[in-house]
Amino acid sequence: MLDLARVLREVVPQAHYVGGIVRNSLLRRPSSDLDITLPLADVRRAAQELGRRLKAAVFEMDPELGVWRLVTHKDKIQIDLTAYQGKNLKADLLRRDFTVNALAYPVSALPQIVVTPRKNDTAHLILKRLQKKWMVDETSGLADLSAKVIDRTGPRVFKDDPLRMLRAFRSAAELGFSISARTLAQIKKDHALIVRSAGERVHEELDRLFATSHAYENLVLMDKCSLLTALFPELEPQRTCAEVYYGKGGVFTHTLAVFKRMEYLLDHLPQAFAKYAKKLAPYAQNKPLYKMAALLHDVAKPATAKVMGDRLRFFYHEEKGAKMAKTILERLHYSRADIRLICAMIGEHLRPSNLASNDVITDRGAYHFFRDLGDAAVPMLLLCWADYASYVTDAQLKRIMPKSGLQMMTLAQAQKTANIGKTLRHMQVLNLLFKKFFDTPKKVQPVRLITGRDVMDALSLPPSPKIGEILEAVAVAQVEGKISSKEEALAFLHTLPKHN
Repeated sequence: MLDLARVLREVVPQAHYVGGIVRNSLLRRPSSDLDITLPLADVRRAAQELGRRLKAAVFEMDPELGVWRLVTHKDKIQIDLTAYQGKNLKADLLRRDFTVNALAYPVSALPQIVVTPRKNDTAHLILKRLQKKWMVDETSGLADLSAKVIDRTGPRVFKDDPLRMLRAFRSAAELGFSISARTLAQIKKDHALIVRSAGERVHEELDRLFATSHAYENLVLMDKCSLLTALFPELEPQRTCAEVYYGKGGVFTHTLAVFKRMEYLLDHLPQAFAKYAKKLAPYAQNKPLYKMAALLHDVAKPATAKVMGDRLRFFYHEEKGAKMAKTILERLHYSRADIRLICAMIGEHLRPSNLASNDVITDRGAYHFFRDLGDAAVPMLLLCWADYASYVTDAQLKRIMPKSGLQMMTLAQAQKTANIGKTLRHMQVLNLLFKKFFDTPKKVQPVRLITGRDVMDALSLPPSPKIGEILEAVAVAQVEGKISSKEEALAFLHTLPKHN
């Protein structure tokens, strides 16, 4: 078996392992690549020689900065070679973002490289047998790593690259670290610079932050540093909107509460939906997307707020919110598919509440719901759970979750226990919809019994929008149990009003 560490020492003995691979190895966490830095004059030759020795594909990523990437054909080991950013290694380390990322270890010290191949991704890597005497630490990174602190290397780090402000919170969330007071103060001072960062880079950092189970606490901290609304200025008007209803912070307080509940839900599906957790799990895999939907779900409430009598109303905030969200997501270079899904979730998030205004939810009503929402139906129901759950305390939520799978309360019963009862009933509505969707799918997503051609032939009709209306009537009859075969569907056609 190839000894990767020895090959590297033979080809680039003057180089150093740097950045994430050193930090993660000290934390006993795997990395997806090996970051190696060396003098600019040596990079091209080293990349080509390593490519030959390791039987790897070689790419020049950035000619100006001297960045090359190698990926071995067999084990998919990724190695990034980067020229010093500065005149030497020390200068390079001092220009890095955070002290825990400014550690280096000489290739010549020959650490053990443990490679764990992965089927559809680059291999996982970790350095072992690291000795403290060989560690290059110009910024007290070892001490900060031990203390689990993210600290800037210098006062200019965010001016040099404003995205590092967002990266501080993402790193803290991924590693379970805190952020130093002076780093938070620097972010608060430099927060307005974040608008210089490219949308796709912001999107990538937000995805990684939202993929963790510590996104909410870091989102709150981002807001204290003024970074959150610098990224999403559309959220700023929420702070002073509907404070009489939501309390201090208005709609913005509610938005953060819904985000918090969404994070809880995605990590605790069995507690929220005991019977359907396994079936829901595939729908809930994209945590960043769902959390973004939660963050933006009420973005249009300030723009639509109106006092009607003694009540504050937000007419059509869901429709306007979907349009505003589309603009924001396009700014962040989300895919068209993700934009469509998030906007559908936001644009229809009042639908379950409308269904809940009835004491009985019929199969016909559920059919129309799932038909209209399509692929966004299940994701939107998860958003609704987070929305409803935001109106009760943590203790109340734990108390009512086991009851959410019980038979749906009547409207009168729910009103007796005020807010808690309303929330519980709404959760029972969600469970009922999931029951219909997963347990009786033929009733809410019926398999079509006949085609448009069948309709035209049976009724001697030409192509027209009427054909679609007739097929819909057949589907409703199917959902209501009136027909269950092609023969019954064809016979049913002749019971419909005449179509000329």
